[in-house]
Amino acid sequence: MGLVDNESIPRRKMTLFFVIDTSGSMVGSKIGSVNDAIENVLPMIGEISDENPDAEINVAALEFSTGTRWLYDEPKEAKDFIWQKVEADGLTSLGEACEELNKKLSRNGGFMSSPSGCFAPAIILLSDGGPTDNFEAKLKTLQRNLWYKSAIKIAIAIGDDADKEVLKQFTGSSEAVITVHNIDALKKMIRIIAITSSQIGSKSTSATDVTKQEQVIDEVNKAVADVAGAESAIAPAPAAGDSYDEWD
Repeated sequence: MGLVDNESIPRRKMTLFFVIDTSGSMVGSKIGSVNDAIENVLPMIGEISDENPDAEINVAALEFSTGTRWLYDEPKEAKDFIWQKVEADGLTSLGEACEELNKKLSRNGGFMSSPSGCFAPAIILLSDGGPTDNFEAKLKTLQRNLWYKSAIKIAIAIGDDADKEVLKQFTGSSEAVITVHNIDALKKMIRIIAITSSQIGSKSTSATDVTKQEQVIDEVNKAVADVAGAESAIAPAPAAGDSYDEWD
């Protein structure tokens, strides 16, 4: 055995946030697919965490409709996160979701306090519509949050009715917004984005000029090209009419 027992060295924490639109328009196959995909990807994230000597990956989930709700009061290790199925109903309080994120992206009374330190978080936003509250003002406040500034931010636009401009404002670029048009594409992209964000977000910063956000965007967009029913600004879908959403 060496002079230092690696198992005794506390790992830094990286929190993966799922921010989920549970408004009434998500009812049916959309919210069902979100529930299935996140529940199935959690064990995979747990394995990534277990095999990472530098970082422990925690998971937090926030749903927003008419108001907001955290599924748990604090982040949990991915392997211990028992998914609570969310249901769709109500309006789209994305502004309130931004306010909640701003509160929790803090060391004082938030989710970013750890004796061993924290990596910047990863935030995955899923939405199929547009905000019905004061989104822009709440986002501006969130954008001043230092943890948010350094976070990996990716959004999944669920269907043609999703407000991609709003999602672009949230993530900071159109390349970080992935549109999905069917159940299979939604499930695949949740898995791909969650795993990619966990792998890259939990690594120590490299000496390159490429940010973690840019690395995730690059890897995710490469994957988009191979997922039928998914598209992005970098990997657009083939011309096939104005819409080809299939949610039945």
